[in-house]
Amino acid sequence: MNKTRLRKYAHLIAKVGANVQKGQEVIIRSTVETPEFALMVSEECYKLGAKEVTVEWRYSPLSKLHYKKRSLKTLSEIKNWELEKLKYRAEALPVLIHLGGDDPDAMKGVDQNKVMQSRIATMKVTKPLTDSMSDKYQWVIAAVPTKKWAQKIFPGVRASLAVEKLWEAILFTSRVDEDPVVAWNEHNKRLLDRCNYLNSLGLKELRYRSSNGTNLRVGLIDDGLFLGGGENTLSGVYFNPNIPTEEVFTSPMQGDVDGIVYSTKPLTYQGELIDNFFVRFENGKVVETGAEKNAHLLDKIVNMDEGARKLGECALVPFDSPINKTGILFYNTLFDENCCCHFALGRGFNNTLRGFENMSFAECKAKGINDSSIHVDFMIGSSDLEIDGVDKDGKVIALFRNGNWAF
Repeated sequence: MNKTRLRKYAHLIAKVGANVQKGQEVIIRSTVETPEFALMVSEECYKLGAKEVTVEWRYSPLSKLHYKKRSLKTLSEIKNWELEKLKYRAEALPVLIHLGGDDPDAMKGVDQNKVMQSRIATMKVTKPLTDSMSDKYQWVIAAVPTKKWAQKIFPGVRASLAVEKLWEAILFTSRVDEDPVVAWNEHNKRLLDRCNYLNSLGLKELRYRSSNGTNLRVGLIDDGLFLGGGENTLSGVYFNPNIPTEEVFTSPMQGDVDGIVYSTKPLTYQGELIDNFFVRFENGKVVETGAEKNAHLLDKIVNMDEGARKLGECALVPFDSPINKTGILFYNTLFDENCCCHFALGRGFNNTLRGFENMSFAECKAKGINDSSIHVDFMIGSSDLEIDGVDKDGKVIALFRNGNWAF
């Protein structure tokens, strides 16, 4: 891959995504398979004035070995040094850059019950600290190809060519082949215009229909907002948490959803695929699920905690998005969720409330934001999806027709 293009992408991640400020600490999380690009992003962060850049490496085969060989008790422990490290981050608020690209099948053969139980146990300790950091620091998720991921997408293609093809798709959907900074400023403006229009409608619910059987009603929060593209930290630093992104989203009223929804793309979760599944809600909670592949894993997700049975996000993405137009199933939530409309089970977003910056977590929850230890996105958009908004006077407003924006 041309180094000049990769340098533009690295700059985009550091400047537009993370928007690293002079004197800030930066943590980059990267797979060991892509050290050259992690180095490139580190260099861009230092050019922007970062005080210190730390790279935390991960290697999926090693993670898999740990889950297989360590006991549930050991996996569930948070050691003192780990807790102190998290406490430091909660105070220092370093910028976080996550470079994704792991093998979608990395955790095949691992006891998923063991994985989930250990994560529930550790989150009980870490969640208060991670919650205290919410909306206070910049973060961004971006992607870097690895051989296993590329060959999952392009089976039968030799590894080097598969990686090159995946690089092309990532750079195209991330708007790197234009002037990336200008392109993202224009893109953020378009998403903001969508949000402003939706927020002007005073919607109280959304209604979803599709020929695949989806028929769902979702209640909205009175003081809720639609957001999209870049956002601000509480201190006023503007950043883009996802590169790429095509979504406009909100957090619905927790406990106010009824009906059934069918997935339109596989869900990659903990290194395994859940495919051709449905979720049915009654009185705001999941009461039934089913899947052709890994149904047991979907059942475990919705039973992680009480909030896992409720919706935390409604995201509106046109079916003709640039990512969907590639025709690629990425087996990666960052990309696949931006192909089409999606929901998320679990945790909602406090910043989708007007005046959230003056509220505690408890107050946001009381307003209707769902709380959970998980946030799992799944795709429900199709070429014939219809979405209507209903305002406080009962007026029905077409939002989506034939899978795309109706306005």
